[in-house]
Order: sequence, then structure tokens, then C-alpha cells
Amino acid sequence: MASSLELALLYLVAAVLGVAACRSLRLPPMFGYLAVGVAIGPHALALAGDSVGMQYLAEFGVVFLMFVIGLEFNLPKLRSMRALVFGLGLSQVGLTVLAAIAGNATLAWVLSMFGRSWGLGWQSAIALGAALAMSSTAIVVKLMADRLELETEHGRRVMGVLLFQDLAVVPLLVLIPALGESAEGMTRALLIAALKATVLLTLLLVGGQRVMRWWLTLVARRRSEELFVLNLLLVTLGLAWLTEHAGLSLALGAFIAGMLIAETEYKHQVETDIRPFHDVLLGLFFVTIGMKLDLRAIWDQWMLVALLTTVPVLFKFGLVTALARGFGATTGVALRTGLYLAQAGEFGFVLLQLAGQGKLLPPQLQGPVLASMVLSMLATPLIVLYSNRIVMRLAASDWLLQSLAVTSIAKRAISAEAHVIICGYGRSGQNLARMLEAEHIAYMALDLDPDRVRQAAAAGQNVAFGDASRLKSLMAAGLARATAVVVSYHDTPAALKILRLVRAHAPAVPVIVRTIDDSDLERLRAAGATEVVPEAIEGSLMMASHVLALVGVPVRRVIRIVQDQRDARYGLLRGYFHGADDDTVEEMHQARLQSITLAERGARHGQTLGQQALDPLEVQVVSLRRAGGAALRPGRDVVLQAGDTLVLSGRPEALALAEKRLLEG
Repeated sequence: MASSLELALLYLVAAVLGVAACRSLRLPPMFGYLAVGVAIGPHALALAGDSVGMQYLAEFGVVFLMFVIGLEFNLPKLRSMRALVFGLGLSQVGLTVLAAIAGNATLAWVLSMFGRSWGLGWQSAIALGAALAMSSTAIVVKLMADRLELETEHGRRVMGVLLFQDLAVVPLLVLIPALGESAEGMTRALLIAALKATVLLTLLLVGGQRVMRWWLTLVARRRSEELFVLNLLLVTLGLAWLTEHAGLSLALGAFIAGMLIAETEYKHQVETDIRPFHDVLLGLFFVTIGMKLDLRAIWDQWMLVALLTTVPVLFKFGLVTALARGFGATTGVALRTGLYLAQAGEFGFVLLQLAGQGKLLPPQLQGPVLASMVLSMLATPLIVLYSNRIVMRLAASDWLLQSLAVTSIAKRAISAEAHVIICGYGRSGQNLARMLEAEHIAYMALDLDPDRVRQAAAAGQNVAFGDASRLKSLMAAGLARATAVVVSYHDTPAALKILRLVRAHAPAVPVIVRTIDDSDLERLRAAGATEVVPEAIEGSLMMASHVLALVGVPVRRVIRIVQDQRDARYGLLRGYFHGADDDTVEEMHQARLQSITLAERGARHGQTLGQQALDPLEVQVVSLRRAGGAALRPGRDVVLQAGDTLVLSGRPEALALAEKRLLEG
């Protein structure tokens, strides 16, 4: 029998291989975890048993998932999306559970007419319906983010439903274990659980927020990242332990911990720090789920698996589409919302596991249900990929509505000539538009936030609802007649997509791209960006100009210095000096700065900078300082002297070769 260490190593090796394979195929990592779980599980290669220790470790994945979801549930967000969350979301979950109860009763009645017993009670139907009502937040949000659809009409509806599903898990985690009791015991268990939850939630949410802010502030003042992370783990697992010992669940405590932190100023830092624990442990949870799949049993019951896969997917698609239509969505938006939410979800596995532990589902049914849920999730990327084609076939009016949207853009841009197309109308886009208006330069702005577009258009600004990453929208905005295109939001995948479209259909039009820093600068320039404006560089230039002015440098000289830096195309600030915290995989391949001081007796003394042949190495000399402190402009004809300090910019491997060449001759 394998030791705990050997099992842990096996899980980790399998997880690494699975995730690496999915990354290369551009699939969500969850598929890799499930696949390797099936492969090493007792029903396939039998390399690992379903050990209690690993199960308990994997359960922490669910705990941290609930913690992250709790971080998202701040009250302002819920208020802004209340119609979608508590209207559309509540209706979808509630009606799915009711449909499962009705379907179970109908099936039992039909079988009784033939003298056969179905064997599943209404309690089992509730548990099964709750598990099938869930959709995959991990898969759908990732796919929508990649397709730039989070702020679209259907994207907002999908997020509203997913948000309610995640919230609904909290009471379901309490309800499903109680369903396994007798009628009298279930009522008593639910009442006790409700009382405990009310008391605990009141104590935690009334005074807990103040205590949490005080405690995190106290820890943050110690300025220790290690101490801060340890306290996060302590708070999360401590509240999970508290709720479990109160007769509730681990996940509920983690959810409360997330909610308490969500209202503090440390929310974003906490999200960053907790992410590695959440991702790794949730991955182990998916591995254990994959291990439960019995491929032989699925093969023997393939008809049942196919039925359990197609019927819930088609039902959820129809139900969500009808509900979205009822809540005011157009046919095309409703169909897309239904397609994106038709699959099963990760919390469905959690609820199914609880139902199995409470003996609400017979063992022979758990395997097919589990397999059908996994298959529906595996089909999701394909459904999303072909969603436009499916919608076009099912709703001819959607093509008309898309045409109307493009027509509205074209109507606004029809008289525009030699104008600027602004992709994104956030703060940067609006500031640019005001400056263009002041100079009497025409512009056409595209944005995907309907509220922002409506308010800006009502104020007389030339903005229209449209996706700038789609060719139809750009052409309708007058791409062929534009003098420039500006990508005003920092989203590199979207910017690359826009660059490809502009280069293919209007190669003469310059494109200016905004980024946070210079990490993607070369990629964007290689894709055709005329200029890339990193916020970090512009911020540092502005800070430097203020510092120079405050220490007495004349304003005209300050302006000239800053302009010289911009003229140098950000060459001085494109790199960075290497530090102990820069050894990440991404940082190792980015340009950096390195200082090299020439020895007193060196082979390079008396030679010019141009003779060092640094250009073939793709290394640039950013600055040169003499031993006496004088700074020189690093031209090719500058003669090197003993004690010169050169600041070089380039990639790590190239800098190493340049250093060897300069110091060893």
C-alpha cells in the first residue's frame, strides 16, 4: 500500500501533466484534473486509492472556492445586479429543483402503472435537482473573459445567474444532509440548523466586519507578507472549523470569512494572496472527482449516461432561455444565456457527494449522473464556440438586431471623416474624447457598457454600443476613413485582436494602445501597434518632472528632458534592474537593466562604443557614466575609458554575453 507521501506525489505529478496538456490544447485546467483523476483512479490504472487523507485535503479546495466567492458578494454589487441575481438566478435554480421533483413523481407514477418501483423519493429528487441546477462558474467565466463577453448583454445575465447559484450553495449545503433524516428528524435538523445559522451569521456579520478590519489592519502594520498570508489561512480555516462544530459546514464558514473581508480595504490583496491555495486545492478536488468515474460502468450503461447528459442540458437551455426572455432579453441574448448555462457545475459535484453520503442516491445511479455532469462540462467550450451559429439558426431576428446595432454605429459615423476611433469609453477614453473635442477633431467611441453608452449619448457625446474587437463594428465606425485607432483599455488579448483586424483591413491607419506596464510592449509592437503607452512609464515621467521642478531645475529644461525620454521611445524605462523577487517564469524572459563597470586594465579601453558589436546581441546602452561622475549621451563614437559604468538594456541571456564581451575582451 502506498504511503501518504507517495500518494501526494502521484497526485501532484498527475496534476502537473494534466494541466500542462490542457494548456497546450488551450482547454480549461479543470479538464486536465478530471482526466488524470480518471486515469490514476481505482477504475482505470488503479495507481491511487481514494484515500481519506487526500479527500480531506481536496475538501479544502471547496473551502477556498467558497472563500473566494464570499469575497465577490459585497452588498453594492448585489444591489446593482439584484434583478438578474434574485430574479433570473432564483427562478432558474428554483424551477430546476421543482422540475426534478415533478419529473421524479411522473416517472414513479408511470413505472407503477407497469407494476415496477422507481425507488427515489422526493428528497432524492431535491438533491439531484439542486446538483443539476448548478452551472460551471470556472469554465463559463474563463470562456467569456477570453471572448471579451463579460460586459455584453448576455454576459451580464450569465454572471447574474452564476452569482445566485454560488449563493444558493450555502443553504443547500445545510439542506441536503438534513434530507437523509426521517420526516420528523429532518424538520428538527433544519430548524436547529436554521437557528444556529441565524445566531452565528448575526454574531459574525453584525460585529465581525469591524473586528475583521481591526485585525487585518493590525497584521498589515507589521509589514510582513508571510504573517499576512498566515492570518488569511487562520481566519478562513478558523471560521470553517467554527461553523462545522456548530453543526453546519466548512464551506459556510469560509464563505462568511470571504464576505467579512470583502467590505474591507484589503479585499484585492487578499484575492491575490489566497489564489494559489484556492487553485491548487480545488485542482486536487477535481482529481478526486475524476477518480470516482467508473468507465466500465459507464460503458455498460451508456444509454442512461447519454440520457442523463442530453435531457438536463436541453432542459436547462430551454428554461434559462425562456426565463431570460421573460426578464426582458431579446431572443438572441436569451438564447446565448441559455447556451452558456446549460452545463453542470463544480458545486454540482459537491452537492452530489453530499447526497451520496446521505444515501439519497443509490450507488448504481451516482456513477452515471457523475459521468453525465462531466460530459456536459467537457462539451461547454464547443457549445460556446459555436453559439453564434446556433443562435443564428434558431433566431433569424438576432441577425437583424446585430445589423441594427451595426447600423446605429454607422449612422453616427457616416459623416465622420479623418476621425479617431476610440475603443473603450472609460475614464481614459472620455478624457481623450474631451481633448479631441477641444481641438475640433472628430471621434467615434465604441463601448460595451450599455448604461455608460446611454448616459454619454444622452449628453451629446459621439459614442455607440459596439464591440471594437469585431470587424463589423470597426468598419461601421468608419475604419477605412479614420486617421487613428486608440485602444483605451488595458486588455492585451483584445488589443491584439483589434490590431490584427486593423492591419488586415486598414493597414495605413495608425493604432495607439494603452497598457499598464511595458511587459507586453514588444508583442504589441510586433502585432502592428504604432505606439504603446504604458501607464507605469508615463507615471514615472510625470513624477520625475515634478521632482526636477521642485529641486530647482528650470521648467523649460524639465519639459525638454521629459520630451527627450519620450522621443527615445521609452528606451530608458523599458527595462528594470534585477532584484531577488524577480525570478518568476515570466520575469526571466523580459528585458531588464544591468550596470557594468569597466576594469582599470581592460581590452576595451580606447575603443568606441560602436566597436563593441552589441546590436547583434539585441543589447542597448541606455546610459554611460565616467569614473568621475560625468554622464554622457551613449553615442556610437564615444570612446570607452577605465572605470566607465554602462547601463545596458536587454534580455538576461543577451546581457550575460554582453558582460562577458565587455569585461573579458
